[in-house]
Amino acid sequence: MTIVLIAVASYLLATGWLMIAVQRDGTASTRGWLGPANLALLLHGLTHYLAWRASGVTDLHFFAALSLVGLGMSTQTAIVGASGRMRALGVVVFPLAALALLVYALYGHATQPEPLDWRLLLHAWLALLAYATLAVAALLAVFLWLQERALRRREFHRWLRALPPLTELEMLLFRTIAVGFVLLGGTLLTGVLFVDNLLAQHLVHKTVLSVLSWLAFGALLLGRWRFGWRGITAVRWTLAAMALLILAFFGSKFVLELILHRVG
Repeated sequence: MTIVLIAVASYLLATGWLMIAVQRDGTASTRGWLGPANLALLLHGLTHYLAWRASGVTDLHFFAALSLVGLGMSTQTAIVGASGRMRALGVVVFPLAALALLVYALYGHATQPEPLDWRLLLHAWLALLAYATLAVAALLAVFLWLQERALRRREFHRWLRALPPLTELEMLLFRTIAVGFVLLGGTLLTGVLFVDNLLAQHLVHKTVLSVLSWLAFGALLLGRWRFGWRGITAVRWTLAAMALLILAFFGSKFVLELILHRVG
């Protein structure tokens, strides 16, 4: 538990560092947040590794999966932020990751996690990467919407200076969606190839919602390429597709594992 508390404290320290930087000069130009952020990421990953080593199998049940998605989002935020882009994203992502890790440490360990072979592990890791990447895209879409609304109203808040220019933020959004789209496609493909007896495992609804989300993200990318979709149109498609994905994965896992006590 000590490792978890240090990780949570490090996440919050990185968040506070970024918030102070934004409030002070509106740019979040400092790199001081990287130290505690990297420490938090290391300890976050170590928490899961030690739990897996103790149980002998990889636990990917609801709270474990939620924590791992938070770790993936934080890792991507740190990588992008270290290059000087969207550091302010950490103000939102790091507290969410800290909360997910804390909940996992307190309540999230499966009593008897089922062993998975390498094929199902590949499918699961692709899914977690896809969800983390597309969750970051959803947050970028929210930032884009807030930025556009503030500019339309001529409300030049200090936090606007912590964001990239509108066109750069939009480009980052679509690049993130493109990566997530490929990862989600790989998730669906490995699911078709490696997951047996789909009906018996109560996975039909999850598959249908995931396919609908993948198609929605694909339609958005096609609309961007063919018709130049941008702005509020991109935001609406991104958030709608992400809502489907949340229902597909965490919605179904919540019902199956926490309410019906079945393997999801």
